[in-house]
Amino acid sequence: MDNLDFNTILFAFGLTLFAGLSTGIGSAMAFFAKRTNTRFLALSLGFSAGVMIYVSFVEIFMKAKDTMVEAYGEMPGTWYTVIAFFGGVLFIALIDKFIPSAENPHELHSIEEMGDQPKAIKDKKLMRMGLFTALAIGIHNFPEGLATFTAALQDPNLGIAIAVAIAIHNIPEGIAVSVPVFYATGSRRKAFRLSFLSGLSEPIGALIGYLILMPFMTPLTFGVIFAGVAGIMVFISLDELLPSAREYGEHHLSIYGLFAGMAVMAVSLLMFL
Repeated sequence: MDNLDFNTILFAFGLTLFAGLSTGIGSAMAFFAKRTNTRFLALSLGFSAGVMIYVSFVEIFMKAKDTMVEAYGEMPGTWYTVIAFFGGVLFIALIDKFIPSAENPHELHSIEEMGDQPKAIKDKKLMRMGLFTALAIGIHNFPEGLATFTAALQDPNLGIAIAVAIAIHNIPEGIAVSVPVFYATGSRRKAFRLSFLSGLSEPIGALIGYLILMPFMTPLTFGVIFAGVAGIMVFISLDELLPSAREYGEHHLSIYGLFAGMAVMAVSLLMFL
């Protein structure tokens, strides 16, 4: 991590920006599409979960452990890695816990809800709820940005895989924020804009993480961040992606997508051995 050049940092930041702003794909689907493609979303969410679970356990966790063991020895290094992994799980769980359920971005919405002009346009309560929804997604995407950025700095190929997985994960979140904002304002354009901008928290998370953490980057810091990232991604997969895919009513497709994602990730990693 000491020999990072400007191009590597720029590449990592670009990946994070792509992953975050993919909320705009979801809001664009809500803006232009006539119906929700539940089969596509279920398969995609399962695929994203498969990529994230496989890469977390096989690659990210193991790299964190190798770094810790090399610096602190077998027993302490392994313990530090396990503690950091569950620390990441706890961190993202607390973020979820403190997002009120009414504004939780994991509350699914469908494009069909955009069909009729809402009756309660300009209702202040609805507008506040719409803004809270965008804020909730922004808060939730913050650690994802740090996860993508950190992985890309360590291994650009790994960063690409994680960025694509998180980008897929952000598509239904874009729909989720577009629908309530549309109901609050009656404006599809405003719904698209706020949904798109909510994804900016991922590159912002990456930038703040870089500015704060990089000057203090030691084997312990790196190992803790990487193991924590693994915990965050496993939690996201099990708490959000797979349940969301099942709620779209396509359980088997989500599982097929899960194993397809694992297989693609496994082959990708083998190609770069």
